[in-house]
Amino acid sequence: MPELWVPSSGPYEDFVNRIHRQIERFAEQAGVEQAFVEVELADGSRFALESLSPEPGYGLVTIRPHPRSVETEDLPEAVIVPFGFIRRIDLRRAEEQRASFGFSVPPG
Repeated sequence: MPELWVPSSGPYEDFVNRIHRQIERFAEQAGVEQAFVEVELADGSRFALESLSPEPGYGLVTIRPHPRSVETEDLPEAVIVPFGFIRRIDLRRAEEQRASFGFSVPPG
């Protein structure tokens, strides 16, 4: 029987903000304007991220895959997943071949 996931409250907004700051720090230290951010989900799927948002909350976050990161017509514009569904976040320099896939950190 699969585990039942139940939404919960938590400091997800602060955590996502900390991830944004880490991405900014990485880009600054790497000497690039934007970082290339790739996420791996619990189901093993991986794709480049355009953004990550703490909304709607209650244990859920919104991830926006970069529209050009996956060659499929079925790629959604946004996916709301349980925060725990994110298994790994990789940060790399957004070099020439990946420059168009840079991560957008929200202003402020």
